[in-house]
Amino acid sequence: MTTAPLRPRWTFDGFDRALGSVPLMMGIVNVTPDSFSDGGKYNSPELAVEQALRLVEEGADILDIGGESTRPGATLVTLEEELRRVVSVIERIRGEVGVPISIDTCKAEVARQALRSGADIVNDISGLRFDPGMIDVCCEHSCGVICMHIQGTPATMQLDPRYDNVIREICDEFSERLDFFDRSGLPRERVVLDPGVGFGKTARHNMDILSNIATFRQIGRPVLIGHSRKRFLQSVLGRSLDERSYGTVGVSVALAQQQVDLLRVHDVAANRDAIMAWRAIYEFGSPY
Repeated sequence: MTTAPLRPRWTFDGFDRALGSVPLMMGIVNVTPDSFSDGGKYNSPELAVEQALRLVEEGADILDIGGESTRPGATLVTLEEELRRVVSVIERIRGEVGVPISIDTCKAEVARQALRSGADIVNDISGLRFDPGMIDVCCEHSCGVICMHIQGTPATMQLDPRYDNVIREICDEFSERLDFFDRSGLPRERVVLDPGVGFGKTARHNMDILSNIATFRQIGRPVLIGHSRKRFLQSVLGRSLDERSYGTVGVSVALAQQQVDLLRVHDVAANRDAIMAWRAIYEFGSPY
């Protein structure tokens, strides 16, 4: 494991930025009827585009567009249906905003057509494992890649997740994936790592992950966390799904204190404002 730079760079086509000072905000746009939090709210191209533009106005640095729910036990959708949901949305958003667009998919063909339609990043919950063609698509394009850790599949991941040491095992898999990307011709400078909160983890596993950002950053790549409104907050707070937004913001601030690089959230404005307020006080109190 290498010594991580204080501010690792994420570099892909048209984007080159040192991260880690204040986390970038990735705004979630689920073009699905069954996502765990906002399924159905933006389940049309018009509503999805409106939400995307709203998130950019709130300060989103990146938009993440998904056409297939990955909640526990979710039903898989066909390639044709996923393409129908996301391609036109990406084309329309690309014509309206200048921020990078991410396609949240495990299917190589969806990634390929999304990139051709204006997406800049592939966000794959399987770490480019589920579809053997995904690595070729990512190598063919100069896109960013978000490599997430998952134990099992969305259908099985929460049945009985177990680890001997969750942090070490995730780090070992990330190191293996980065070595595989190197061998395949995908530069690691284009890769961000996501430990996969809620994807084959218990509430205790998730808390371990969220308190060990520095360990993941030692791998040498930027770290993204997607904790927004997730079920572990119910264990922490005793709150239902509709009451988890405040807890999400609290976790975001705790992650910013650990120099997390990116946060994937539903409520961009609330999380961004809380972190900027924390940062202002933190810098004001620092010795000159």
